[in-house]
This record gives sequence, C-alpha cells and structure tokens, in this order.
Amino acid sequence: MFRLVWDGRPGPAEDPAPDALPLGARHADEALALARLTRPGPFGPRTIEMGAYFGLFDDGRLVAMAGERTTAGPYREISGVCTHPDYQGRGYAKRLMQKVILRQLARGEIPFLHVMSANQAAHDFYLRMGFRDYCETVVRVVTPL
Repeated sequence: MFRLVWDGRPGPAEDPAPDALPLGARHADEALALARLTRPGPFGPRTIEMGAYFGLFDDGRLVAMAGERTTAGPYREISGVCTHPDYQGRGYAKRLMQKVILRQLARGEIPFLHVMSANQAAHDFYLRMGFRDYCETVVRVVTPL
C-alpha cells in the first residue's frame, strides 16, 4: 500500500461540506455497510468512535463518508473515504475529505492516509487532492482463527 502525506499547501478556505452530518453510534451499522460495499480499507463496527467522521445523506440514507482515525505525533490519518457506487462522480468524497483536511490543518495536524497499491484511481485522486507519496509498504492481513 501507499502511505501519502499532505504536501503542505493551504487547505480549503471554508467548509466545502456544511451539509455533512457528524456520524455517531446511531450511524455505525450504516457506515459499516457502506464500508463493506466500497472497501475503503480496514473499517470495523466501532471505527467511527476513533475520530470525527462525517456523512452525506440522500433521503435519510448514508451515501458518502470520510473521517479521521489514528494519530502519530503531528500526523492524523484520514480514514473511511467512500461513496456508494450509485452516487460516485458527484464530488462527495472530495468535499468530505476537504472538510476533514480543513479541520486537521486548523488544529495544526498533518493529514495522511493509506491506499492499496492496486487502487490506481484512488491513488491518483489523492495525489490530485494535494497528497504526495511518502512510502510504499507491504500489507499483511491477519485475522483470528
């Protein structure tokens, strides 16, 4: 997988997704279902408790989300970026990521994220968003027996 880090450019000047709602425990099942459908990376039933997650809804249905997870010193991970296939191409992921980036930069944090090497479309999207490749690492998935 690639680890990408924000390249230092200024973030958005204002919130590009004021209509995005904070996700909480009552959204956990819906967020997990969206993550299972789109496979943005590791995402469990309690992932949205690890940081601020935001979602866009259509008629009460979660159709896109993004949030933040782990920290490492000044670095804060962007996580769970995904859009339901029926809603892709509308800029939802970009708006949600910019919202999270704006919040992280305002707190003096440096955004970073991971993407699987085989996911070229997502990798290219993150580069266009303002991230740069930091490194490529091997991933091993370990599951309980």
